[in-house]
Amino acid sequence: MVNKQENKLKEKTLKKKAKQVKLLLTDSDGVLTDTGVYYSANGEELKRFSIRDGMGVERLRNLVKVETGIMTGENSGSVKKRAEKLGISELHLECKDKATELERIMTLKNLKLEEIAFIGDDMNDMEIMTKVGLSACPSDAYPEIKKEADFICENRGGYGAFREFAEYIILAQYKKKNLEK
Repeated sequence: MVNKQENKLKEKTLKKKAKQVKLLLTDSDGVLTDTGVYYSANGEELKRFSIRDGMGVERLRNLVKVETGIMTGENSGSVKKRAEKLGISELHLECKDKATELERIMTLKNLKLEEIAFIGDDMNDMEIMTKVGLSACPSDAYPEIKKEADFICENRGGYGAFREFAEYIILAQYKKKNLEK
């Protein structure tokens, strides 16, 4: 059992990491969606997204100037449409090697690992989660991912996990940015 002193130390470390974030990358299926795949009568693949997660993207951008990006192994029209609606330009579809793509993003944006956060839910997210400055997962993530994550959301994927993590970053940075004014 973790004692209160250890919890305070972990929380202090997490907040310090969250204050450095300039880019929040997210997996799509299982984080922004509920892992379900739905099909229309025409065979079109449909996915369910949380409006609250979308508000998290906007609040990150508007309150603390943190950019959001999506990395997914799928080539999903619905993910592309959602990214367009939310003004997410950092969209990486059919991304089979997220760690290599991370290196490319860092070079293009001149970012360090500690300035990048990632939220994922399954084994294909493990490598990138071990590299970034701050990692998170939804409450219903695969057990091995939960062991690796710095921050485990109380919410499930597709039901506000992204927003919860975004708000954690916002709270860590908002006071700092307002004090600098």
